[in-house]
Amino acid sequence: MVGLGKMGGNMAARLGDGGHEVVGYDTHSDKSQMESLAELVDQLDAPRVVWVMVPSGDPTEQVIADLAPLLAAGDVVVDGGNSNWHDSVRRGNELGGAGIGFVDCGTSGGVWGRDEGYCLMVGGSDEHVAACRPLFDALKPPDGGFVHAGPVGTGHFTKMVHNGIEYGLMQSYAEGYELLARSGLGIDVEGALDAWRSGSVVRSWLLDLMVRALQATPDLDGIRGYAADSGEGRWTVQEAVERGVATPVISAALFARFVSQEPESVAMKAIAALRNQFGGHAVLPEDAAAAGDEPVRPPAGSGAATAGTHGEEAG
Repeated sequence: MVGLGKMGGNMAARLGDGGHEVVGYDTHSDKSQMESLAELVDQLDAPRVVWVMVPSGDPTEQVIADLAPLLAAGDVVVDGGNSNWHDSVRRGNELGGAGIGFVDCGTSGGVWGRDEGYCLMVGGSDEHVAACRPLFDALKPPDGGFVHAGPVGTGHFTKMVHNGIEYGLMQSYAEGYELLARSGLGIDVEGALDAWRSGSVVRSWLLDLMVRALQATPDLDGIRGYAADSGEGRWTVQEAVERGVATPVISAALFARFVSQEPESVAMKAIAALRNQFGGHAVLPEDAAAAGDEPVRPPAGSGAATAGTHGEEAG
């Protein structure tokens, strides 16, 4: 196992519990059992299976490039990270030229997978997937949680779509939470969400985690409203555009994350200015949120309309 972080370390432990002998390497962890990739490869009997569990992009690219000359025909590399599926197809072709197998394994389960098992979405040839199947069986839950999606690239494509759906689900729960919290009706928000966990058509593991988060941090006090986008959401929308598939929910969830990453929205500044110009709608100074200032009306003779100030857009 190359990469012993939150995912890789827990996966190595679950594999060990399943009766597999696992050798771990991580340049950034004191849990590393080896000093180098070369030493790790030397510890394995051929045919070897090396599972790469490092961040996508350059880290994965570098690890696989370093591994390639150390491995031999018949060995298999498994990429369990969130790599772009195009990169997986390329890596599979490059390693295949040397007779080295490649399996792209989209992995879901987070920090809970150690005990609950991981959902595995696998791409690769029948031969190479079969060689790794005992590992997959040890990592997945007792029932379900595994699919051989197709050839190389399909595992990470499937995981990409999975994460795009995850974006949409999380955004929907978050919006519902805010509406309940700001209803002004004295609703027991945590109790409402907790009730949805049983019998409701919207129950899910994500909802369970939402309730858990509220129990740990009531009203989410102290948590900044910032959400990073890991790349999977972007890729999902890009692939949908390429194929002419409408994904309005996933797209909106992605864009909402973009908004959360801005300290202040320039676009919303423009909208506020436009509403002021065409409808005389009040605008707030930049420090209003902190100072609690009153809305600013357009100066007399500015040419801004005064109609449409009762909740209707003028124009």
